[in-house]
Amino acid sequence: MVIYVYISILCFLNNVAAAQANIWGPEDVYVKKGSTISLTCSVNVHSTPPGSVLWYQGSSVVDFDSPRGGISLETEKTVSGTTSKLLVTKAALSDSGNYTCLPSNANPASVYVHVLNGQFIILNLRLT
Repeated sequence: MVIYVYISILCFLNNVAAAQANIWGPEDVYVKKGSTISLTCSVNVHSTPPGSVLWYQGSSVVDFDSPRGGISLETEKTVSGTTSKLLVTKAALSDSGNYTCLPSNANPASVYVHVLNGQFIILNLRLT
């Protein structure tokens, strides 16, 4: 006697790409000492809104309660996505460095902030 057993396997492939954070503007941000650093990070609507958004300067979490003061965060969750805005007033040379926006459920985004002492001119050159 021969018994045949048929097994059906139903697979669902999830081809949804990981959500990606994006910091608005150029990869290098130049500000004058004493001015305000303003960085805006967004996570697109195609993902679940993040539970939290952390900001790092280098490898350290930005400390909003530091004695330095003047550091604030505004986070807005809407139907079109999540936006997190980091504001650092009275920029000091020590505020220079790599800033990373890290949502809890998305890939991070980074920019490099250059705080310059004195006047500066930014030249955008296009080589063709």
